[in-house]
Amino acid sequence: MTKQNTCRALTAAVLTGVALLSSAPAALAEAPRQDGVAVVDEPDTSELNNKWTFAPLGVPVFGLIDSLSGVPKKLGLI
Repeated sequence: MTKQNTCRALTAAVLTGVALLSSAPAALAEAPRQDGVAVVDEPDTSELNNKWTFAPLGVPVFGLIDSLSGVPKKLGLI
């Protein structure tokens, strides 16, 4: 039994080492350099005017209330 456990532990250690060593080049790669400032266009917010996205308190209040009011029905409690 101990021989089997030793073999499993050794196999797990080898596989862990291979996984860590194979991911090291990607983790250590240098990020591409940019010259100057990246220009980003403004996001399209034309369709953000419904009850699910209107969030005066940082949370879509009306959508949250509507969603929570439907929970008992979805759980079959009503």
